[in-house]
Amino acid sequence: MKHLLAVCAGLLLLACSPKLSKLSEKDYSDDQLRRLADQAARQFIITDGHVDLPYRLTVQNFRLTREYIGIPIETDQGDFDFVRAKKGGLDAPFMSIFIPATYQVDGGAKELADSLIDLVNGIAAAHPDKFRVAFSPEEVRANFSKGIVSLPMGMENGAPIENELDRIDYFRKRGISYITLTHSKDNQICDSSYDSTRTWNGLSPFGRSVVQRMNQVGVMVDVSHISDSAFYQVMEVTTVPVIASHSSCRKFTPGLERNMNDDQLQVLAANGGVIMINFGTFFVDSEVQAYNDRKREELRALLEEKGLKQGDEAAKPIVEQFRKENPKLYADVQRVADHIDHVVAVAGIDHVGLGSDYDGVGDSLPTGLKDVSQYPNLLHELLRRGYSAEDLEKICSRNLFRVWEAVLAHATQH
Repeated sequence: MKHLLAVCAGLLLLACSPKLSKLSEKDYSDDQLRRLADQAARQFIITDGHVDLPYRLTVQNFRLTREYIGIPIETDQGDFDFVRAKKGGLDAPFMSIFIPATYQVDGGAKELADSLIDLVNGIAAAHPDKFRVAFSPEEVRANFSKGIVSLPMGMENGAPIENELDRIDYFRKRGISYITLTHSKDNQICDSSYDSTRTWNGLSPFGRSVVQRMNQVGVMVDVSHISDSAFYQVMEVTTVPVIASHSSCRKFTPGLERNMNDDQLQVLAANGGVIMINFGTFFVDSEVQAYNDRKREELRALLEEKGLKQGDEAAKPIVEQFRKENPKLYADVQRVADHIDHVVAVAGIDHVGLGSDYDGVGDSLPTGLKDVSQYPNLLHELLRRGYSAEDLEKICSRNLFRVWEAVLAHATQH
């Protein structure tokens, strides 16, 4: 009991101070800071702007049963389940309704979106003591008070809208709280940061109408994945704050348009928006990624020299030995904290959040942030750097909630 009171008193002390000074930081041992981080993860609502669970389950041919091991019971599959979420203090992971770019060509985007939304609703219906779909911060707070994990939803790729603005209203009613305008290819709404075609040189005329309608009906605009030109044009059109649900800082990944540069961070701050930091190594550390890319190419060349491909049976011992001698590298929790530091320095503490991309970036997650049980490691690193309890709460949820509530309030007035 005395230990618990000491931890709570320490967190209260942090909450009373806008910034933990270097002097007061020395008053805490690393072990004490870790306990404070664990306490913060349970005291504050933690939201994550992007978790790709629904599509992962679909790829795994998920069949909903109460006993399904990947959801209510701890498992080593994927990055998310209820037990690990509770361990990490994750309270509101945005379920990504991910629509691959191929559906823009082959059709079926709306049908896939509906099926993924049905899946999320099915999880909540099968486990009402653990999960509940959430349409607003108010609902997230209510669920948090009951120990229930909220499942808000965001649609990754506006392809299911097709050319019908009324689809935005439809998906809002189905629970979609944000829409990432495009994904890996240009679509009917705007250009993608990954696509050099530049079909629209930013937003399409229809895309401008999409942003306006999203503002009107209370769906957050998500600028992750879109091209630089599209970003600036969105900022000209929108009348409410926007989010980048799972992007990081281009400072650490020069030339990667998928991440945001410093000018964009400042424009986002002026808009009142929030960037939610992606955890994947590709997004946070270009040097580590470049090393892994080089080693992958070396292995390919080695196998080619021997007339082999990686899937060949004869290649297995060669691959195993190569990987033993050249282990894959990963970013770490400190590098993710560096991105948060950078946003705070450029845009301010009110404009940063968490958007891990768990279940969406494969075997590239940082050391110390391998799954949803490990958010306290990041909070510990931030406390170690002098962030206050108020800062942590803003990063964990308050910043996003401010944007979400502003978007919903604007919709009620129109």
